Amino acid sequence: MEYISTRGGTRAVDFEGALFSGYAPDGGLFMPQRIPSLDRDTLQRWSSLSYPELVKELCSLFVPAELVPRNVLDELIDRAFRRFRHKNVVHLSRLKDGLNILELWHGVTYAFKDLSLSCTGQFLQYFLEKKQKHVNILVGTSGDTGSSAIESVRGQRNVDIFVLLPKGFCTQIQELQMTTVIEDNVHVFAAHGNSDEIDEPIKELFADVDFAGKYNLMSLNSVNWSRIMVQIAHYFYAYFQCAPSLDTTPLPMVEIVVPTGGGGNITAGCIAQKMGLPIRLIAVVNSNDIIHRTVQHGDFSLAESVKATLASAMDIQEPYNVERILWLLSGSDSHLIKTLMEQFSISKRLKLPEDLHRKLSETLGSCSASDQDIVGAMRRCWEENQYLLCPHSAVAAHYHYSEPHSIPRCCLAPASAAKFQDALLRAGLVPQIPPEISALTAMETRSTPLERGQDWAQVLRGRIEAVAQQW
Repeated sequence: MEYISTRGGTRAVDFEGALFSGYAPDGGLFMPQRIPSLDRDTLQRWSSLSYPELVKELCSLFVPAELVPRNVLDELIDRAFRRFRHKNVVHLSRLKDGLNILELWHGVTYAFKDLSLSCTGQFLQYFLEKKQKHVNILVGTSGDTGSSAIESVRGQRNVDIFVLLPKGFCTQIQELQMTTVIEDNVHVFAAHGNSDEIDEPIKELFADVDFAGKYNLMSLNSVNWSRIMVQIAHYFYAYFQCAPSLDTTPLPMVEIVVPTGGGGNITAGCIAQKMGLPIRLIAVVNSNDIIHRTVQHGDFSLAESVKATLASAMDIQEPYNVERILWLLSGSDSHLIKTLMEQFSISKRLKLPEDLHRKLSETLGSCSASDQDIVGAMRRCWEENQYLLCPHSAVAAHYHYSEPHSIPRCCLAPASAAKFQDALLRAGLVPQIPPEISALTAMETRSTPLERGQDWAQVLRGRIEAVAQQW
């Protein structure tokens, strides 16, 4: 299994090469050269597997045994899930009115990113120890990625992590989960800008091939293929939990509703679909609706500005993983994707070719929810079930409440409501705060401010160079 850039200008790499990369050198994103196809017998065999077992089976399709022996891969994944609070790692709550909520947030930081990043952290350690190598991880976060990435590598001697968070755009809890980690290898920057603005200096450093190579830069954003790979398991688990029976021909369809920001999770869903899983995908977004407009009208264009919403982790204008989805749907046409993405990079506006838009709208449905919709879904879910939704999960629940369904439906829940107290209060609900989260407010914090007008890329370069001198 080799990995190639969506833009076709880079030689193929193996899983290790894709793992240790951010963007491909040509600006594209790494994808498997071929997507494995699963037959009915395999799906039936997998239907009784636990979530960790599904992760193992799926990862073994994309990580060859000669690179990571299967018994080692299994041990790394077991180790990754040891800190999860739920015995099944993820949990399906079956609520009234056919609302199925797949809780993906039982990890250390109460967010779904713990699932993929805990595994990715183990894969990194395996290769770093083997090669006696050091890496510098660069991460931009809209809320949850930063803390999950930090937890996956904190205290590790062969990794330094540099996290940029958008000051004032995360919740207090999200910010504290990053700034209270006082470790020599953790470097947090609080930037006075939004999620898209903090991506710019990170892209600039990765685009400087000499600098990126000299300092072994890598990304743990969903730019990183490893995260997408692990997330494919969400869809198989959701399907097997919600499908009525696998004895019918054809296999039954299940609709999976996916809160969508940068597009990594929905990309994993598109890959699961391509592998033969009979699912219908719905990408649900907040008022930052570029993905909704792209699906509905083929209009992949920036709005005038990012809107601050209750579902803050989805306040994203440039969902970079859409490039992966378009590459998949174009039949791996890297020349077309390179042309389209370069056009978007220059003008920030793109009208999809008619054929590509048709394929996209056949693959995905979409929906956009306002803050009022989010609050309404949170209230209704509590009134009917005494169940608290985070605002991102509520975007999916809003779709469920407003769109009738004739097939089983599963809504992915990316975070615990405990992380979004302000949104709960706005909905007139009482937060239920776990003691680990309450304790954060009394802990020491550490971060470096990045002010407007500063050259953020230069500040990052300086810190990375200074850390490297200590080695």
